[in-house]
Amino acid sequence: MRIGVVGLGVISKVYLDTLRDLADTRVTAVADLMPERAEAVAAGYPGVRATSVAEIYTAPDVDLVLNLTIPSAHAEVARSAIEAGKHVYGEKPLAITTVEAREILSLADRTGVQVGCAPDTVLGTGVQTARATLDSGGIGAPFAATAFMTTPGHERWHPDPEFYYRHGGGPLMDMGPYYLSALVTLLGPVRRVVGMASTPVATRTIGSGPRAGTVFPVEVATHVTGVLEHSTGALSTMMMSFGVWAGQLPRIEIYGTEGALSVPDPNGFEGIVSVFHPSDPQWTVIQPSAGYLNADRGYGVADMVTAIEHGTPLRASGELAHHVLDIMESLLAASESGKSMDVLSVCDRPAPVPLGGEA
Repeated sequence: MRIGVVGLGVISKVYLDTLRDLADTRVTAVADLMPERAEAVAAGYPGVRATSVAEIYTAPDVDLVLNLTIPSAHAEVARSAIEAGKHVYGEKPLAITTVEAREILSLADRTGVQVGCAPDTVLGTGVQTARATLDSGGIGAPFAATAFMTTPGHERWHPDPEFYYRHGGGPLMDMGPYYLSALVTLLGPVRRVVGMASTPVATRTIGSGPRAGTVFPVEVATHVTGVLEHSTGALSTMMMSFGVWAGQLPRIEIYGTEGALSVPDPNGFEGIVSVFHPSDPQWTVIQPSAGYLNADRGYGVADMVTAIEHGTPLRASGELAHHVLDIMESLLAASESGKSMDVLSVCDRPAPVPLGGEA
């Protein structure tokens, strides 16, 4: 699959390095609103050429557009690629709103192309081993989960962090897709949510780079809490925050009728999975039993390419990304209304990845 990359920010190097080393993917073109950035990136990868954003959509040597732009541009880039007959794989979120996301998927259906979306971290051995444990009855029937993501904020390290604090940003929209994609993979889709949110600090200060010391306003909620009711009846409690200086919370834990399961950070592909049973009152580490080995950003693209080749459903799919976006949008709406909100979208639980799956 010949890939054209749009958007060459910080994360693009990881994707380019990963795709360069995978057998069924080849990056042929890169584009950015800053042409000099595209030229510099292309110079570092033999066989990759720099082109304009407008031209990459119709390029004859591009079959799939990898959309690594900022969230506010995700929908526009996806639509342009789909209208040109290209498959699309994008960074999360799929779009800023569920309306835009649904339009993207509907356009892709009419055009006959596929849409994939990050995060692909759920395809690694961490979440997949946890899933295999659940599916084998390792903790009985799962009935609840917790998910926590806490950090003081990305402005401490990112040289241009404003977009994290504008519409489409915030801890839920930025980091929520990792946790929610994992929860849906583990426990199935979500049908109802309740939530509350706040913005404890009105401004942030850039802490690194040439603009260090610049103060900018915060336009979104930076601390979000909620409860998700899965279609199975399981309840997940989550907290996403850009305001916590330190914590000792687990990333994800699943609670079942016969034990508990500790799931590693869903922002990574690997990590320690451990299980607790009342008959053996200590946490026991489970060796990797499922998932892609030594994976990194870009494995979702390779998984998509394999699915297209074999005519099978995508795992890191647009439908999953749309459902995750719907959960997040519903959670924020619930925090505004003070009422529970039904999640109207549905998606299938993605297929499991066998240990060492092909990509």
